[in-house]
Amino acid sequence: MIESSPSPGPAPTPRLSVVVPVRNEAGNIAPLVAEIEAACAALAPFEVIYVDDGSSDGTPAELARLRAERPWLRQIRHEASCGQSAAVRTGVLAARAPVVATIDGDGQNDPAFFAALHAALTSDPAVGLVAGQRVGRKDTGFKRLQSRIANAVRVRILKDGTRDTGCGLKCFRRDVYLALPYFDALHRFMPALVRREGYAIAHVDVVDRPRHSGVSNYGFFDRLWVGILDLAGVWWLIRRRRKAPVSREIV
Repeated sequence: MIESSPSPGPAPTPRLSVVVPVRNEAGNIAPLVAEIEAACAALAPFEVIYVDDGSSDGTPAELARLRAERPWLRQIRHEASCGQSAAVRTGVLAARAPVVATIDGDGQNDPAFFAALHAALTSDPAVGLVAGQRVGRKDTGFKRLQSRIANAVRVRILKDGTRDTGCGLKCFRRDVYLALPYFDALHRFMPALVRREGYAIAHVDVVDRPRHSGVSNYGFFDRLWVGILDLAGVWWLIRRRRKAPVSREIV
């Protein structure tokens, strides 16, 4: 008599979904995946969702190679580049965990901070978002200057209490994110919009690193005027927010 081995049950629901938006980052994928795996070991079960935003290099093949031995690694591809916010949203929509962390795919963000971000979020139900704030920036002097100016203007207008919304390291409640109004560049205005929903924002200082390889896919002048319009739009959304009604069905 041949005994059949029991079929494996369904995979456990992950505690944490890590979303990594990438475009043309083939050389950075393997080192970052290894770091994420080590950083998330204490947060298991977890899943990592790479969203390939229309890459034209070896990014898809590299992800397919790494997925062969990593059941927790998922790969989603945009047929054409739609931008970082669209890639993050695609990943969050696909996420199976109630808590989502994001990280840039260029290696400048250190996954070792996931544990601190996750703890700050899950220890207080009033917190909807934990934002990483970079120290020791490794960008060029011009990029640091433009970031400093943009952050100063945003804080003055939106009063979101966050000095660095451009950091890719964030941790948030999936349902809170999905309640936010979606638009391109949403990821840069999350603290203001999460506060608009009535949640507190927490912050964790994170150490910045130089990218492993490749060049930045995001420029300054191509998003300057769009960023000004986005800022005005978010200001309007905050001003138009009204108290949500408390309701119950009468039976």
